[in-house]
Amino acid sequence: MSRHDWWGVVLEAPDPQALARFYAELLGWEITKEDADGAALAPPQGVAYLAFQRSQEYVPPVWPAHPGSQQITMHLDFEVTDLPAAVTHALELGAHEAAHQPQTNVRVLLDPAGHPFCLYTDGEGD
Repeated sequence: MSRHDWWGVVLEAPDPQALARFYAELLGWEITKEDADGAALAPPQGVAYLAFQRSQEYVPPVWPAHPGSQQITMHLDFEVTDLPAAVTHALELGAHEAAHQPQTNVRVLLDPAGHPFCLYTDGEGD
C-alpha cells in the first residue's frame, strides 16, 4: 500500500465489513483496510481497490430497472474462465441470481446488499 496512484470504486452498504468479506472471498482479494465505517480490499497486484462505506439509508437498486424504483447507477463486471463454477461460488457466498439474464456468456447477480454485478466469459463460441 506504499503506492500513491491507487484508484477504486466505493459502494455504500448497511454492513460494509460483511460486503467486504463477500467480495474478498468472491475475488480472492485481501481486505487491506477496515474500521467501523467501512472496509477496502485490493487484488494482489495492480492499483485498483474496491471499498465499502456504511450507509444506514442505503436502498438497493432494482434490476432490471422499473419506473419509480431505485435506479442502478453502476455495476461491477468480473471476467471468469468457468462461468457455471463462478456463479455457483457466488451463490454459495450469499449472492442471488437476477431473474433477467441478457446474454448467454454473462450472469447478472446481486451481492448480499443488492448491488448488481456481472460474471462473464469472453463469449467465444456463444
